[in-house]
Amino acid sequence: MNHLTNEQTLKSLGWNEYFADHFAPYAEQGYSVGRISLEHKRIYRLMSEHGELLGEVTGKLRYEATGREDYPAVGDWVVINPRVEEKKASIHALLPRKSKFSRKAAGDTVEEQIVAANVDIVFLVNALNNDFNIRRMERYLILAWESGASPVIVLSKADLCDDLDARLAEVESVAIGVPVHVVSAEHGEGLEQLAPYLGEGKTIALMGSSGVGKSTLINKLSGSEMQRVSEVREGDDRGRHTTTHRELIRLPEGGLMIDTPGMRELQLWEADEGFRGAFDDIESIAEECRFNDCQHEREPGCAVREAIEDGTLEKARFDSYLKLQRELAHLARKEDARLKAAEKDKWKKINVEMRQRKPKR
Repeated sequence: MNHLTNEQTLKSLGWNEYFADHFAPYAEQGYSVGRISLEHKRIYRLMSEHGELLGEVTGKLRYEATGREDYPAVGDWVVINPRVEEKKASIHALLPRKSKFSRKAAGDTVEEQIVAANVDIVFLVNALNNDFNIRRMERYLILAWESGASPVIVLSKADLCDDLDARLAEVESVAIGVPVHVVSAEHGEGLEQLAPYLGEGKTIALMGSSGVGKSTLINKLSGSEMQRVSEVREGDDRGRHTTTHRELIRLPEGGLMIDTPGMRELQLWEADEGFRGAFDDIESIAEECRFNDCQHEREPGCAVREAIEDGTLEKARFDSYLKLQRELAHLARKEDARLKAAEKDKWKKINVEMRQRKPKR
């Protein structure tokens, strides 16, 4: 990195005109930029033109934050005031995100958790062993389409699959128009198919459940043992959970990869566009229904029911469509209540500040 110019360094980290335009006002004030490569309890590791720095958000940024989404996430570009001699930096602001892969935070809290930001491509890794789950894949596709990044399905552990053609047919029935690649990272097979996605400045996020082989895959793509890999358990072909944090890693081809912990719980977040993208086949069939407000139950001329009856559409896929639709509607109602409460708190803060600033008589 020392042999590169500042501009080349930033470009190699994924910097482009989108971020440069948003950074212009800060540049005039003498600030620098960095990209979040690791986050641990609100302490951040940054990649920058000054090398690696340890960053912490300013009190102002912390005060103005209304939720998790207002704090930096791995992949974010942030406005910094570097202290190069200390290898530290103060984080003053986040630049607008070009894309973000979000899910609802685990538990009962209605809050967005940004898994990875400013991603160009999402590798959705699914194992071709006993853990293969087509319904889970639909969830990942919804969030990938919503993120603004391009989804790519990577079917791992091909060496453990007895009926590859049948599995591929299942995947292609739900991943319409999405590239699908079959690999065995353990044996180094099929990895050359992924090379075109790994070019300089491109950011790829690896998403998938625990044990699908993400750590083995990233070790092969990076050419080193970046991540610890546990042995596969007997009985269910699943490796034990090894990645414990999100991290931005530079690849030999010049791309950057965000490895993520396996998600035991993948709850949807706001996903209108993502939902339509993941279920475009059903949405297209529904447009042929006789009535615009068809509920696909007992209405005459229902194209969806006809498609299920003639085998064009699998009933299990339609049931999944309805279930995820209900889940998103329920989340929207809870999110609306949360936003109203946040707005109320915001005005309380403003009123307190105004009273504090009001001169005493």
